[in-house]
Formats: sequence, C-alpha cells, structure tokens
Amino acid sequence: MLFTPFTILILAAFGLSLWAQFKVKGNFNRFSEVPVRSGITGAEAARRILDDNGLYHVPIEPVPGTLSDHFDPISNTVRLSEAVYYGDSIASVSVASHEVGHAIQHKEGYSMLVLRHRMFPVVNFSSGIAPFLLMGGIFFKMSNLLLLGIILFSAAVLFQVVTLPVEFNASARAKRLMLVEGIVAEDEKDGVSKVLGAAALTYVAAALMSVLQLLEYVWLFAGNRDED
Repeated sequence: MLFTPFTILILAAFGLSLWAQFKVKGNFNRFSEVPVRSGITGAEAARRILDDNGLYHVPIEPVPGTLSDHFDPISNTVRLSEAVYYGDSIASVSVASHEVGHAIQHKEGYSMLVLRHRMFPVVNFSSGIAPFLLMGGIFFKMSNLLLLGIILFSAAVLFQVVTLPVEFNASARAKRLMLVEGIVAEDEKDGVSKVLGAAALTYVAAALMSVLQLLEYVWLFAGNRDED
C-alpha cells in the first residue's frame, strides 16, 4: 500500500465524508419527525414552487429508495423519494424544495449547471478508464501512462468542484422560496438549514477528497519523472 504525504489528509477527508453522510441521515431522520406547520407535503411544496416559477410542465414523480431525490434535466422531471413525496415534515419539504431549485436553475440556464451537464459525457468516460491508467502508471512506473490518467482524473475532480456551487445555489434558492411561499415559518428555518447544510457537506467532503487524490497522483508523477 502506497503511503505519501497526502495519505493522512485523504484519510481525514474520507472520515469527513463518512461523518457528513451520518449527519445527513441523522438530520433527515430527526426532522422527518417534525411536521411543518403549513401542513403540506413535499410533493405539494414542490408543485407550489414550480407553478409560481412558471414551470407548470415539470412533473413530480415518487421514486423508491431513501434519499433518492433528484432532478432529471433530460426528461425535465423532479423525482422525490416516497418519504419526501408523501411526507409533511421539515425534512420532506426541504429536500423537495432543493430539487425544485435545480429545476429553476435549469430553466434559467444557470451557468454552473450548464457547465456540469456539458462535462458529464466526458466525465462519464474518463472516470471509468482513469483508475486503470493511474494504477498501471504507478505500479509499472510508466510516467506517460500516469500522466494520461492524471489528465482524465482531473476532469472528474473538476466535475466535483463545479458541483459545489450548483448544490449551494439550489439550497439557497430553496430556503428563500420556502419562506416566500409560506411553506415554512421563520422559526422553522433552523431545521431547514440543518437538513440542507448536512447534505451540502457531503459534496464538500467528496470534492476535497478528489482534489487531495489528484495532488497525490501529481506528486507520484513528479517522483517518477525524477527517477527517469
């Protein structure tokens, strides 16, 4: 097993990622038990925000799974896990409103979301082949192979970094619109922030770990070059 100056940092980032996932599940479960005083469900909250932003044509569909909520830009559909779709809790309306935030970004052509969508085909290809190139370059001490792996892996890292403003912007939109639409009251904002904040932390941890891994590969490449 390789040990580099970045190993401890990567392990720390991995620990942060596990902690963030624990916080997401914990906060979601906690605030799933707190009914929103407006009494509306996640699906109703999503429909209200979509309609008030001119997105009457965007459907909302329930999907199986836990925290499987997402916005599909290809079919222009908001998909909510059943707990969120049917739930009338702070957690449910928060997650639903966040996904609607992505639908609004899509409508407005939010630059970071557009960039993320354009990057996806490249990242989908590069993320599949990069690990083999990186491992081959490291163990066979082939600098050119390692460099190619680094270039392809960089696309995946950039995708993770671009995801951060997309997610933070969607959460900011959700918080503002939930108040404007009367979905939550002022004194319920703290619960909303905890639910969405924990989710955002998972993206931060993932991006941090990817950046550190990229730096580690660059360090190994520099070491291989020095040995050539």
